[in-house]
Amino acid sequence: MSVHAKRVLGVTLGVVVAGVLIGLFIGLYLTSSPGSGDASAAQTPVGAQLYLGTVPAAALDDPHPTWVSYYAVDSKSEHWQHATTYVLPANTLVRVTVYQYDGQSGLRNSFLSQATGTVGGGFVLDGKPTQAIDPDTASHIFAIPQIGLAVPLEGIADSAKNPCNNAPCALSMDHHTISFTFRTPGRGLYRWQCFVPCAAGFIQGFGGPMQTVGYMDGFIKVV
Repeated sequence: MSVHAKRVLGVTLGVVVAGVLIGLFIGLYLTSSPGSGDASAAQTPVGAQLYLGTVPAAALDDPHPTWVSYYAVDSKSEHWQHATTYVLPANTLVRVTVYQYDGQSGLRNSFLSQATGTVGGGFVLDGKPTQAIDPDTASHIFAIPQIGLAVPLEGIADSAKNPCNNAPCALSMDHHTISFTFRTPGRGLYRWQCFVPCAAGFIQGFGGPMQTVGYMDGFIKVV
């Protein structure tokens, strides 16, 4: 083999090895989430219920305690599980309740300030039927793009006197309660995510928790 051919082969192998290492690094970074296991919805006579919590920062013992995050919680927001993969029954009406403890980030696309894909076309914000919020007061969004579902989550005001800083949070702390109902599709794995650029400290707010399963996105496992 000529010297030139050896050089070409060496460069080619180097590129392949570098590509594999980069791929492994990205894969591990995007999937290194603390306990992103299944959180089964509680069965009810009318379908299923799913309770979630959103916080400005994960628990202090979390691998990323400064990252904004979703959690699975119980109906009284007393037991918190750091999971963003939720198991739901197929072709079923699901009532989702979100305890929203984070502040206002604002939307870059005001279209997302209105609910889509919910039963009845709206949601309930602190007991009040609502279809849209002020884009500037949004904190997060719960969206499943594959089924056209998107619900904006109102953020707590900067003047809140008893905010929650890190998960877990209590109902006695300042928060909004958002609830809505949607119908699950057939069996499959569906990606959900937040579309508010709320990753402080990352370029354009879309890095870190916004692209990591276990924080601001995850999966709906329909069975």
